[in-house]
Amino acid sequence: MTRVFVALGANLGEPLAQIRAAQLALADLATPGSLRHSPLYQSLPMGPADQPRYINGVSAFDTSLEPHALLDALQRIELAHGRVRKEERWGPRTLDLDMLLYGERHIDDERLTVPHYGMKQREFVLYPLADLAPGLILPCGTSLARLLQQCPANSMTRLPPQ
Repeated sequence: MTRVFVALGANLGEPLAQIRAAQLALADLATPGSLRHSPLYQSLPMGPADQPRYINGVSAFDTSLEPHALLDALQRIELAHGRVRKEERWGPRTLDLDMLLYGERHIDDERLTVPHYGMKQREFVLYPLADLAPGLILPCGTSLARLLQQCPANSMTRLPPQ
């Protein structure tokens, strides 16, 4: 079993419903009893400003899936929720699932980069990740606490529990 962290984001359709449905779908990939979800946050879009705010969170679970099999499963969940992959980066989407960490593994190939290439600078990843694993040390040796000191929350707000 390997502990993984997956970022969830959505800003089209019914973003909160998309995130909740994705959280349920992740249960099929997780070892029973291991799935945990961070609180959800609302954040400004990272890309073009003329799109709705995002709902973001992070889920953690243990899985027996190998990294690329997990990536395939995450992409199937995205597709089932209306995700359309476009050339435009950081555009609006119904659902985005990003594998942040796969145990202590470093993976860098044409399909997958783990740890996720942008996670160290993104408040909408770091703050929910800290809700789940405040003492986390990344595979590179950097502490999550140190990254949080360098990453302001900007206009991100924590949503009330539902």
